[in-house]
Amino acid sequence: MASLAGPHGGWPELTALETRLTDDAGVTVPLICGPMYPCSNPELVAAVSEAGGLGVFQPVTLTYVFGYDFREGIRRVRSLTDRPVGMNALIEASSKTYEKRMSEWMDIALEEGVRFFITSLGKPKWIVDRVAQVGGVVYHDVTERKWALKAVDSGVHGLIAVNRRAGGHAGPLGMDQLMAEVGDLGLPVVCAGGVGSEADFVEALNLGYAGVQMGTRFIATHECLAGEPYKKAIVDAREEDIVLTERLTGVPVAVINTPYVRRLGLRTGPIGRRLLRGRKTKHLMRGFYALKSAWTLKRTALDAQGSTEYWQAGRSVAGIHEILHADHIVRDFAAAARAARLHPPDTTP
Repeated sequence: MASLAGPHGGWPELTALETRLTDDAGVTVPLICGPMYPCSNPELVAAVSEAGGLGVFQPVTLTYVFGYDFREGIRRVRSLTDRPVGMNALIEASSKTYEKRMSEWMDIALEEGVRFFITSLGKPKWIVDRVAQVGGVVYHDVTERKWALKAVDSGVHGLIAVNRRAGGHAGPLGMDQLMAEVGDLGLPVVCAGGVGSEADFVEALNLGYAGVQMGTRFIATHECLAGEPYKKAIVDAREEDIVLTERLTGVPVAVINTPYVRRLGLRTGPIGRRLLRGRKTKHLMRGFYALKSAWTLKRTALDAQGSTEYWQAGRSVAGIHEILHADHIVRDFAAAARAARLHPPDTTP
């Protein structure tokens, strides 16, 4: 196993699993259960936090998928763990109604004591400003340097570096390339994408990441309420079984290449592509795709029968070989990292 002295420093100089992420989030393991529509049910979020990582909930998942009043959804998570949890804020202003709703959700989350936020899309400055009033922390999703610079200008406290092996909307760069692009900006950087095994976790820390965010690995857990066919598909999939489709949101999304996906095709139609490029029509089309994908993913991900095989997943499936309990994953990853930290390889010739 390689030395953990990463090129950007950080983790090797700190004790055990202490990183800037664990300090910012108040957790003991630098591992985030990434926000996943529609799979971030309260039981999964809480289980990861209770084990020492950071579970992150999503407002739309709590309310639209699982039917909670938002405040009650947070309190449901809190009833299962008293350890820190985070919230994901999708901040692209697709409509005034959504913008107002997100502002209300932020107020409720802060009132309920949430202090760690992951922002996605859009400019996060208004979130940063609001969270700063209570001493909270904001990390922002980025896929390349230009977005990272905008996030830095907004005052974020850390970056979630979404690489090309991620599920959902993957970025264009690899794990090491993305760290090279954004690792010099003075902020802690979390690796998102391609981590499904303990060895992947150690590799990310070795590269200088302050922690890892995982989604696909946590879908294949007993606590996740995704359908068993979905979980089994993740376990059975190989890295080459992950493809990018435009049919869900209009932009490429990583999914498992099932017979259903092959029949449907991966490209959106010519009319849709033209409308998505239009200055006056792109926001309308994005709204249409958002509504369509929300309904589709809710129906397919939670379907116990697996009748429609339309499942998001990242290339981390390569390291996922069984369905486990969430706390088992957190403990095993932590143990692997501690072993690598405490027992460096013999480098004598």
